[in-house]
Amino acid sequence: MELTDNARKWFVATLLVGTFTMSISQSSLSTAYPTFMRYFNLPASTIAWLTTGFMLVMSVVMPLSPWLMNNFKFKPLYLTLLGIFAVGTIVIIIAPNFPIMMVGRLMEAISVGILFPSYQSIILEITPQEKRGTIMGTVGLVMGSALAVGPIISGVLLQVLNWQAIFGLFLVVLLVVFLLALRTIISPREIKASKFDFISVFYSLGIIGLLYFINEIKQMTMSNYLSWMILVISIILLWLFVRRQLTSKTPLLRLDILKIANFDLGVALTSLSYMSLITVTIVMPLYYQQILGMSPLWSGLSLVPAAALLSWLNRQSGKMADRVGFKPTIMIGFGLFIIGWLLLFAISGLHNVWLAIIGSMVVEAGNAFAMMPATTLGANSLTDDLIPHGSSIIATIRQIMGSTAIVVATVILGNGNFKGVFLTFLILEIIAMLLVFVIKDSTKKQVS
Repeated sequence: MELTDNARKWFVATLLVGTFTMSISQSSLSTAYPTFMRYFNLPASTIAWLTTGFMLVMSVVMPLSPWLMNNFKFKPLYLTLLGIFAVGTIVIIIAPNFPIMMVGRLMEAISVGILFPSYQSIILEITPQEKRGTIMGTVGLVMGSALAVGPIISGVLLQVLNWQAIFGLFLVVLLVVFLLALRTIISPREIKASKFDFISVFYSLGIIGLLYFINEIKQMTMSNYLSWMILVISIILLWLFVRRQLTSKTPLLRLDILKIANFDLGVALTSLSYMSLITVTIVMPLYYQQILGMSPLWSGLSLVPAAALLSWLNRQSGKMADRVGFKPTIMIGFGLFIIGWLLLFAISGLHNVWLAIIGSMVVEAGNAFAMMPATTLGANSLTDDLIPHGSSIIATIRQIMGSTAIVVATVILGNGNFKGVFLTFLILEIIAMLLVFVIKDSTKKQVS
């Protein structure tokens, strides 16, 4: 379905505002953990399931996105996802205890997990290939800034209001988005009905087991047989999932597209970029508090310069990718990653807040030139009918690698080994830079 430029702008804007609001829910709760601990009288390890459980459920529903997009019109699907998130948020606000709160939180996770790959697929499909860099730069602005400003927004709200205000804000904004969506969202894709593959969905539960194991590594011992058993079962399930997708005539997820040139690199590079972004947004507030002695509020506000720079540069990097190509743009991104982590490594012993802020700004600037251009590079190597599968693969792997990055950073950090964290991610991004040189300059659509 052809859209006018004005209709496309409203369509994309409505998607992005909704996605921004739902994205904040991923990162905003870490600041509120002490408040939840006091309110429910529970330890931090239990409260952490608000984030861990959210991430696990979100990851396992991501592979369902291509099937849902092929079997349901996008407008009712999008409105339903907004509705599920809103109901989950209401459940959280009125929850009398923590288990009920978790039910609402998992409802939010289902909505976000399906929406993340879906909205990127739709935006890519309705945008001409020569303009995709620019529009995906805006998508990157939403994803990156939401991840960065989530702790800031929750920190400010908790200074003046109760924790329910965080979710109340989500609810108000999503109500506005829902009303906008009734007028601006359309269903541009044709329905291609297919049977739902329950067996593949069962096998995909291995993702939950794998992510659970990754998150438990930091407190595991070799004698923790249950966790090791979960890992073994999860690996078996994932192997069965991969085999089924590669042999089925109508797979739930087209994993065979990972053989397409540039798409494989797009997946790897966007994941490596996201690993640095999520690590810097989690580690730097700890650095400001533990090393520089700053309050939680000021440690959150210290992320503002980097978040603002990331937001501004995402649009610029997208325009640059359309103008000069993806390879040089991505190369600049990983170059900035290397400089940023090197700077943080070099100044970690100086205890200077301004140098630390500059270092984090350079790292997040690297993400602006790397993550969404790499995602678009991968999408441009696919035909339109494969883009939903590509977006789902990228989102799922990026989530797994982001979780892995958090665990790696936490294990290395220990009781304050920030220098070790900075060195580890410096080495990781040097390796990523080597992959950039493998990118083929020409990205013609291919059929697998």
